[in-house]
Amino acid sequence: MTGKITFTMIKPSAFQAGYTGNILAKIEEGGYKIKAMKKISLTKEQAGHFYEMHIGKPFYEDLTTFMSSGPIIAAILEHDNAVESFRKFIGATDPAKAEEGTIRKLYGKNLSENAVHGSDSDESAERESGFFFSLIERT
Repeated sequence: MTGKITFTMIKPSAFQAGYTGNILAKIEEGGYKIKAMKKISLTKEQAGHFYEMHIGKPFYEDLTTFMSSGPIIAAILEHDNAVESFRKFIGATDPAKAEEGTIRKLYGKNLSENAVHGSDSDESAERESGFFFSLIERT
């Protein structure tokens, strides 16, 4: 059974470029219901905790530095088969390889600054949602 929620973040570079409204509109047009949303700025330590599964990987330091470089929009989305459908909807991690019309193709700069994050599993969606939103914020 696949879950009905996924988690996304509009990353600092997309936020700073003024793409937030366009990205949120595209998400809603794609049939995703925004269940919770907030603007927040992560500290490097918070970004490190969120991405702790990548500790020791070559990109970890750059990733946590980037994700703490400016505001993000964190959101919980609802949709049937949410994780899998949203990952397809946003496109490949590398915007150069993403399908035309996907969020990453439209708004991503490169592999690191690819506009949005999308959960990679139902378990990740639950963990990531819980990282940013209390139970009361999720109802």
